[in-house]
Amino acid sequence: MRPIIEIDHISKRYDSGTVALNDVSLEIAEGEILALLGPNGAGKTTLISIICGLVVPTGGTVRVGGHDIRTDWRAARKLIGLVPQEILLEPFEHVIDCVRFTRGLYGEGRDEAYLEQLLRSLALWDKRNARTRELSGGMKRRVLIAKALAHRPKVLFLDEPTAGVDVALRREMWAVMRDLSAQGVTIILTTHYLEEAEDMADRIGVINRGQLLLCQPKDQLMGEFGKKRLTIQLDQPLSALPAALQGRGMVLAPDGQSLGYDYDTRAERTGIAHLLADLAQNGISVRDVSTKQSSLEEIFISLVEEEAKEERA
Repeated sequence: MRPIIEIDHISKRYDSGTVALNDVSLEIAEGEILALLGPNGAGKTTLISIICGLVVPTGGTVRVGGHDIRTDWRAARKLIGLVPQEILLEPFEHVIDCVRFTRGLYGEGRDEAYLEQLLRSLALWDKRNARTRELSGGMKRRVLIAKALAHRPKVLFLDEPTAGVDVALRREMWAVMRDLSAQGVTIILTTHYLEEAEDMADRIGVINRGQLLLCQPKDQLMGEFGKKRLTIQLDQPLSALPAALQGRGMVLAPDGQSLGYDYDTRAERTGIAHLLADLAQNGISVRDVSTKQSSLEEIFISLVEEEAKEERA
């Protein structure tokens, strides 16, 4: 099956010499949720802007639904909905008229039943006759999402969509996104809430300094780069790790009450059984053990730091 978005060796260099994107290639399947992560200035927004036809690339090609964004831009753009970072709304326009107008821009006829369904799904129906200047920041962001979905796009870009939105509303919005994905809408999001990407995305892409460092299924990424930490709670505190146990990768907590041990879940043998046996042989009594999987945030930070080290080398 042909991917809904095909990005082929896209680059963007500005006249100032700044390289925003450097030879990025990526395919995105229909109906998947892709999270693009990266520090500020990494190139995430530039990539989205190029796909949406807002920025002209220096090199490479992009196709949306098989349509080239430069030579067949009208057909490509009709398949796309964009929720930008900035909240830009006409302050005196009513919510329902704002969404109707956007739908009309794409040449779509009136469909009041769909617009009601859309506004209800975003908890905006009761505010349909309110002027946008009367809304809270979270409400305004929901209006942006409604505008992006007004013409029933096949691809939805969300650039920091939940910034300034409270936790309860954020959950409601992601329930809507899950429903859209189930209906075959492809969703590409950038977010600084890494727990959001970890919870929502099918694949994770990491961009830094204009380069796509990787793009992998979330479970594969967590398995490949994630580690587990074994925390061993001790019956009696230790002042220091016995010499016989040093060099085994164990770290004694500052209070001496616990030991930490990082291990690779993919390894054939984790070494935990031998570790616990060695503790017993050295007269160290264990009260409890627990494990914790590395979070996406920890993996992301390690990837960016490793890339920075390679740049300096």
